[in-house]
Amino acid sequence: VIDEEQLKRVFVNLLDNAIEAFDRAQPKKCVYIKTYFDQARDLVIAEVADNGDGIAPSDFQKLFQPYFSTKGRGTGLGLAIVQRIIAEHGGKIVGVPHNPKGAKFIIQLPASN
Repeated sequence: VIDEEQLKRVFVNLLDNAIEAFDRAQPKKCVYIKTYFDQARDLVIAEVADNGDGIAPSDFQKLFQPYFSTKGRGTGLGLAIVQRIIAEHGGKIVGVPHNPKGAKFIIQLPASN
């Protein structure tokens, strides 16, 4: 069963994080959202990417840990909650570098739920 409110929470959190990743002086700020259906694997895939400051390579493995934050404020629970919601829907989420600059989060959800 899909909980639309919980999935909205996932995307609002990812979009907020993307917007907060921008340096104020950065001239061109972009957030990219891509969704598609992978028929071969029966997955709905969503990608949220930005061209912000990016994430340190050493931080990618900690992104979904509760209380981990690179922002210096907040609780550090946002991405942990996002991961829990996606897992409750039978899916996965990963964070990867977005070239040439920024970060990208890829969500995979089973289409046949």
